[in-house]
Amino acid sequence: MNLNFNLELAKGYSSKSQIARVLSEDWVLTNSYCPSCGEKKLNDYPNNKPVADFYCYNCQSDFELKSSSTSFRNKILDGSYQTMIDRISSYSNPHFFFLNYSKTYTTENFIVIPNHFFSPQIIEKRKPLSRYARRAGWIGCNIVLSSLPRTSKIYVVRQGQVSPKNEVINQWNKAIFLKKNSMLARGWLINIMACIDKLPCNEFSISEIYNFESYLKKKYPKNKFIKEKIRQQLQVLRNRGYIKFLGRGKYFKL
Repeated sequence: MNLNFNLELAKGYSSKSQIARVLSEDWVLTNSYCPSCGEKKLNDYPNNKPVADFYCYNCQSDFELKSSSTSFRNKILDGSYQTMIDRISSYSNPHFFFLNYSKTYTTENFIVIPNHFFSPQIIEKRKPLSRYARRAGWIGCNIVLSSLPRTSKIYVVRQGQVSPKNEVINQWNKAIFLKKNSMLARGWLINIMACIDKLPCNEFSISEIYNFESYLKKKYPKNKFIKEKIRQQLQVLRNRGYIKFLGRGKYFKL
């Protein structure tokens, strides 16, 4: 995998945003592969397709690319709030590529987040534009990456180092079971997985997860049985091979 962008393609462009778009999209097409099935080459959609930027001919997966010369933080600015909610609630929701490149146009980090980790709860509504704005009342959104478990962020390239392809595909498959759940059930599982990530050790007790009860109550204010729901989700994660039950209220993250 060549981490350098093809700068020859920048000739004829003066806008930095256009240059970044052309170079980053070409880099993905030239160097990336499908992290879902391992197909060695992706295909690009025509420009301005509303659903995605790339697709895999083999498994029919769609991917949307977001690129930046600065590191991606806890929140990523996105477009229309309602459009995003509609997309992640539909079957056409793409997987997301996040490409971070240096000022010399070299790939530093290339991350994929599968669409089964997306739920309405990780989409944050921004304030409507003022009545004096050209699009008065328009409401944008942020993608809150900090709400996602570490398992969701699959590094194809991390700090300039290329990850082995088999490791990328194995991590993709680790939580593929989320696809079979409803959006509500998926949200619960993702939240519990994120809570497990916050614990200092891979081995943990159910009482440690209970400490997140107030945090989960804020996310699900209408639910009166948070501890019961926690136990239910831990059982699902155990049955799916994400965690191992050690007995006596103890678990181990695999």
